[in-house]
Amino acid sequence: MDRNIILTNQEIEHKIKRIAFQIYETFIDEKEVVLAGIANNGFLFAEKIATELRSISTLEVLLCEVQINKQQPELPISTSLSKEEYANKGLILIDDVLNSGTTLIYAVRHFLEVPLKKFKTAVLVDRNHKKYPVKADFKGISLSTSLLEHVQVVFEPDNTSYAYLS
Repeated sequence: MDRNIILTNQEIEHKIKRIAFQIYETFIDEKEVVLAGIANNGFLFAEKIATELRSISTLEVLLCEVQINKQQPELPISTSLSKEEYANKGLILIDDVLNSGTTLIYAVRHFLEVPLKKFKTAVLVDRNHKKYPVKADFKGISLSTSLLEHVQVVFEPDNTSYAYLS
């Protein structure tokens, strides 16, 4: 399989910092914010943003892992935090790649079941192939790719990351 690197580790680190600053600017009036990452890579991306956010701000950051069946997103969604733990707070739903928008829109619907102060979305790569009216409020990079191409983000345990197009 041919890999065309679209983001290096250094570029991903830069985008994480930029997204963290954008989140801080948006939620500056809040005491705490919830970063809800879609398992698996979305949650890893959320953890990286949380680390950066904690280093640049006084916001209390709560991490929430969102379990969703990407093949059947209409099935029940579970989260590592209870609804009471994120109700009436600012929340950012995070994933690594926004492709068709299916996963993100079903996850958005889940979080709309409780009142939130502010609700935003963040992705590392926005592919611009949406079939649902969902957008990323914070994004690392926008790509216009063909439907036959696949974007993969790799977060290695040794803290090196990269994204490639295949």
